[in-house]
Amino acid sequence: MPKDTQLAVQDGFDNFFSTDRTAELLESAKPFLELMMQNECALREIETKLNVLNDEFSTMYNYNPIESIKTRVKDPLSIVEKMQRKGIQPTIANIETTLNDIAGVRVICSFPEDIYAIADILTMQDDISLIRKKDYIANPKPNGYRSLHLILGIPIFLSTGKKIMKVEVQFRTIAMDFWASLEHKLKYKHSIHNTEEISAKLKECADAITELDAKMQDIHNRIERENREAQESQE
Repeated sequence: MPKDTQLAVQDGFDNFFSTDRTAELLESAKPFLELMMQNECALREIETKLNVLNDEFSTMYNYNPIESIKTRVKDPLSIVEKMQRKGIQPTIANIETTLNDIAGVRVICSFPEDIYAIADILTMQDDISLIRKKDYIANPKPNGYRSLHLILGIPIFLSTGKKIMKVEVQFRTIAMDFWASLEHKLKYKHSIHNTEEISAKLKECADAITELDAKMQDIHNRIERENREAQESQE
């Protein structure tokens, strides 16, 4: 690169990252950064509530219904892309109004009954509001996807007061999560051939997983019932 061109590029960088320019960029990004922070806070609130329930079940029943909890805040590029797909200007107000899944929690439970039990207890808490519920366990998607999706309203408390944030919570069993992870990976592998055959095999796996979850649930219930009967006979 010629020396004069190098100097011009360097001048451009110097101007772009000048103190005044940096301050301007940070100031313009501040509302978005605040929104991301608020979503992180909402995730911590939901995660704490779920951990408390899991600890309570462990203490009272010697049983943990929740295997794992995963949280994430949607990255800025994904947010902008989703708004563009919807044909909506990605302003802070529009993002807050339109998107329900900026903050996401995935709760992996041992059995299907645990999913409904924890979801019901969570939504009964007086500071949580149920905005929307989609039960893809009772009504799976055509491709076999199964999960319970809840959009919850959860308050966070800032220096300016209380603010209600939306959090998407997905409940799955271990088997459902394994299937969904594989299906997600294959969906974005554009070089894969015979996608119809693969989709058919995935649907077969989803049906097998449904049957497996039901059998495992039945075995679990039988073990718990026999344990209770044995304890009662000793009293």
